Amino acid sequence: MPTAPPPPFVPQMQATPFAVDPGAIRGCLFRYTYVWLNNGEQFWFFPVFVGRTSVAGFRWFGFFWAYFGIDLNRIRSFTCF
Repeated sequence: MPTAPPPPFVPQMQATPFAVDPGAIRGCLFRYTYVWLNNGEQFWFFPVFVGRTSVAGFRWFGFFWAYFGIDLNRIRSFTCF
């Protein structure tokens, strides 16, 4: 789990023309990652595991990190730092 809060800003969404694939998001493992979902939700995430169809890690809920997993097909875009 991250030991500090995420960066204090919201990055601009990057255009992602195709579905998010495991290889692309694998480069964000153990890094602060901002995620935009297809349903409009957006949040800081700290991925620790990437599977074939899903990613798991810790989601920032404003004051704390909590374990969280999501299917890759629900992610519209992401960017990591």
